[in-house]
Amino acid sequence: MTDTANTHAGTIGWTDLTVENADDVRDFYADVVGWGADPCDMGGYSDYIMKAPHSGDGIAGICHARGTNEGLPAQWIVYITVVDLDESMRRCRERGGTIIREPKGSPEQGRFCVIRDPAGAVAALYEKK
Repeated sequence: MTDTANTHAGTIGWTDLTVENADDVRDFYADVVGWGADPCDMGGYSDYIMKAPHSGDGIAGICHARGTNEGLPAQWIVYITVVDLDESMRRCRERGGTIIREPKGSPEQGRFCVIRDPAGAVAALYEKK
């Protein structure tokens, strides 16, 4: 784990929305809030990196409920950066939370899992590489 990754631990590093029809929802947010969109090839279909209107920076994802996102609820999911994903998952379970999506990811970009806290709220935990 790098010092940079530790510096960002505990912060919200990304937000995704997973829905059945990402194309329609992409267009909705483009029209309503002015976001631009860049397609992200997912192997046979595209999800979208939504871009801030003034800077063009990627600020959120809108994803189809397919592949690694299949079965996720249609809600905005925040990705909270953690130092050690395995330890955070252990503590989640210990404190009454559940893991609803086992860890996924890559050595180049890091790993994430999706949890449900004891109150029922859903979030993702993300370990940067």
